[in-house]
Amino acid sequence: MDTAESTIKTLSAGRVLDVATGNGQFINFLIESLKDYDEIIGIDTNEKAAVAFAEAFKDKPQVRFVRMDAVKMNFPDASFDTVCISNSLHHMPDLEPVLAEMRRVLRPGGHFIIAEMYRDNPTETQMTHVLMHHWLAAVDTAKGIVHNETYIRQRILDILAKLEMTDMIFDDASDLNEDPKNPETVKSLIDTVDQYLKRIEGLPGEAALRERGLDLRQRVEEIGFHSATSLRVIGKRL
Repeated sequence: MDTAESTIKTLSAGRVLDVATGNGQFINFLIESLKDYDEIIGIDTNEKAAVAFAEAFKDKPQVRFVRMDAVKMNFPDASFDTVCISNSLHHMPDLEPVLAEMRRVLRPGGHFIIAEMYRDNPTETQMTHVLMHHWLAAVDTAKGIVHNETYIRQRILDILAKLEMTDMIFDDASDLNEDPKNPETVKSLIDTVDQYLKRIEGLPGEAALRERGLDLRQRVEEIGFHSATSLRVIGKRL
């Protein structure tokens, strides 16, 4: 049976656009997974992301960053063979125009690749990830940054329906084999919590945010962490 992952491995992706690319983490996955590609462009509005992106792909001239708003892309119609977005649907202040732009710049018959974590039915260790993400989202929201809580799986499917894809293939991807208390992972997560605890000073709801953060710090140490399940989808534009 074909899966999204196995299908991606057979894909000659041509010209690829990665929307809300950040530091290009999903592009690393694409490079490792795709059969081949001609060019990958990552777009994001975050200037700081551009620096990390440039360092990550300094040896890959066919991979480049463009600072651009996904709501209004400066690309011609049907100018990409593959369009991707990973774990960013819930970061969009207005998702409808982003989906419309993704569809506009993708050629008919071209491929959408979407990956988005969801909060349904987590294990105890995955719940650490869900709670971590929702706390970070609450801190960002208090700072005026658009960051919604993760969706339920059905909400993601409802969003994808608006792209009017055909030949859709789904995966529910999770990895529960890693040590949930891996020392490096635990240290990294605690460092992240500590960094955000410093950012909440003076924010609305500071006391409650601080309490949630300290509880989360303790949970990471006592229960451990696994990434939440992610819905991965590949389909074609009609």
